[in-house]
Amino acid sequence: MDTTVEEDYEALIQFLYLAPIGLMQTRIDGEILMVNPLCAQLLMPLARDGELNNLYNALESVAPDLRTAVQRFESSHGMICEGWQLRVAADPVRKLGRSILSLTLLKLDEGRLMAVLGDVTQSVQRERELRQSQAWINTIVTGLTDYGLMTLDDQGRVRDWNSSVERVTAHQSATCVGKSYSIFYPPDSLESMDAIDRLHEADRSGWSLDEGWRQRADGSRFWGSCLIAPLHAPDEALDEERAYSLVIRDVSDRREATEALRRSVACDHLTGLANRRALFEACELELQRWRRTPRPLSLVLIDADHFKRINDEHGHAAGDAVLRHLAAGLSATFRAMDIVARLGGEEFVVLLPGCTEDAAATVAQRLCHSVSEQAVNVNSASLHYTVSIGVATMDASVDSVEAFIERADLAMYRAKASGRNRVERWHPGLRPAAVAALT
Repeated sequence: MDTTVEEDYEALIQFLYLAPIGLMQTRIDGEILMVNPLCAQLLMPLARDGELNNLYNALESVAPDLRTAVQRFESSHGMICEGWQLRVAADPVRKLGRSILSLTLLKLDEGRLMAVLGDVTQSVQRERELRQSQAWINTIVTGLTDYGLMTLDDQGRVRDWNSSVERVTAHQSATCVGKSYSIFYPPDSLESMDAIDRLHEADRSGWSLDEGWRQRADGSRFWGSCLIAPLHAPDEALDEERAYSLVIRDVSDRREATEALRRSVACDHLTGLANRRALFEACELELQRWRRTPRPLSLVLIDADHFKRINDEHGHAAGDAVLRHLAAGLSATFRAMDIVARLGGEEFVVLLPGCTEDAAATVAQRLCHSVSEQAVNVNSASLHYTVSIGVATMDASVDSVEAFIERADLAMYRAKASGRNRVERWHPGLRPAAVAALT
């Protein structure tokens, strides 16, 4: 090797190993060719049995679609993904907390990839707090003619009325005072326990703000924001003395921009459902609420049967059509308040707040039957498919989002082992080893 070239190569290697970000070079099949210490440190908690040989295998638990994304990237070089957020579960054995990694993957040429990996846990938290602060400030200082103001009691019932509320919502004082503020939300989008949860969140952080569809007295809808702030000093009032202000605004003019931002960070690009990031955030919030005030909470995991066969026999376009068809069926089957998300590949998850295991199993069975009765039309071909579904419900022994999803996953694999096209519930006898013996 020429001396100059050798020196340049050594300088490159030194830069790679000393770089303040995680860097890795792999073959197109994911086999790791070169990795710097920081990247290895970030990946080791995910590596099976401590083996760090293949990028796809190392990230299988948090980015199951990565291999497929690479396979579908047709250009000879370019950006495959940028800033994917990967949620890593806590590992008490190795004393590792939960973290969020950012992955950017570049295709260098037909045979090589470059991965850039970083820990963005703190920055994501700061970004979330900043968005909330900006939303609050925006609510206070803009559009002051388009707001309604009222006070709530400790149960979220309207206590005092302002005429501005009638201007925004068309509701009358006589029909609202003494009722929960959930009357301003569409049916099935805010249950009584969720309404109380937002009061508790306002107590902890100083306010609670959410944006989405609201409902007027005549049943028409508008895109609105609701800001709840406590009027009492923290921890200095008896429950019956607590009171809150509620500011409700019509922000229909910015719905398109808000939805575009939401889709960019929280939606699955293929199906339009919530993505993995949004699902885990929603699950963590519901588990926190459950620990404060236990109430029914169920989770359903849906997997398309023989999906690989569909891709192999009819092509990826047909497979994508099946996933979009299933996503539409999920959205039509479950409630507006349920979190419907694509976990990865052909797996979907639905989180059902306020829903018992029996109720969740009933609606899952309805979905299972509906899917089996329909067909997907692709290029003049009519494709029939089925789904296997696992159902789990929350209890005190569930200590994380991952454990909750694993229960539904085990039940789903039990459904597959029992013949597919069916619903199974999790029970203590369903352990990974037992389910593996069935498949």
